[in-house]
Amino acid sequence: MNRVAVIITFTAVMLMTPWTLCAESAREDIHADATLVQPLMPGMKAPSFNLKDANGAAVAFDPATMEKPLVLTFFRGGWCPYCNMHLAEMRHAEAELEDLGYDIWFVSVDKPEIIYASLEEPDIGYVVLSDAKLEATRAFDIAFQLPDEMVEKYVEYGIDLEALSGENHHVLPAPSTYIIGADGVIQFQYTNPNYSVRLHPDVLLAAARGHVKDADLRLAAQYRKMREEQEAGGN
Repeated sequence: MNRVAVIITFTAVMLMTPWTLCAESAREDIHADATLVQPLMPGMKAPSFNLKDANGAAVAFDPATMEKPLVLTFFRGGWCPYCNMHLAEMRHAEAELEDLGYDIWFVSVDKPEIIYASLEEPDIGYVVLSDAKLEATRAFDIAFQLPDEMVEKYVEYGIDLEALSGENHHVLPAPSTYIIGADGVIQFQYTNPNYSVRLHPDVLLAAARGHVKDADLRLAAQYRKMREEQEAGGN
């Protein structure tokens, strides 16, 4: 490779965005800490994944075959008090989200048979699904490994993550919420490594309304109108 080609290659790499590099190299990693997760961002295509419902039946998600937009929330599990408070709080958004045409899924790494029973309010109307195998959690790059000392401390608190998930991976998701458009493209994303901080229903509703009204396309529409006016004025 000659010197010019080397310079061009180096420049192209330097101009790549951090999340582009992550998408090609580190996607689906399990991170050492919640602060290190690399969530998929708005504008990216949502990945395909498989989950299980409370009966253990497979639930497949394919962005290429969506008929409705989806609000997808990852939570730690029914054992987590902050998760329970957040799920209860999200009831304030449920009716409007459904009226706007959204499906609503909540996903945890609890095993299928306890995904509802482990909740403080198991009669919620949401679809709750199991990702005990971490397929979706890893695909969205929000998986992190709990250190052994934390796993042991949880056991002291009566929280046996292996019994709850049916797995020995000791992995949790950084709590996250996504809005995925009917075209399979991520329209909104919120992730916070601090599990005590959760997305407010009002913020989610504002984003959901904006997507339905094409608010995210407003600049493109303004630019197109400006170009049309310029072309019309030139004739």
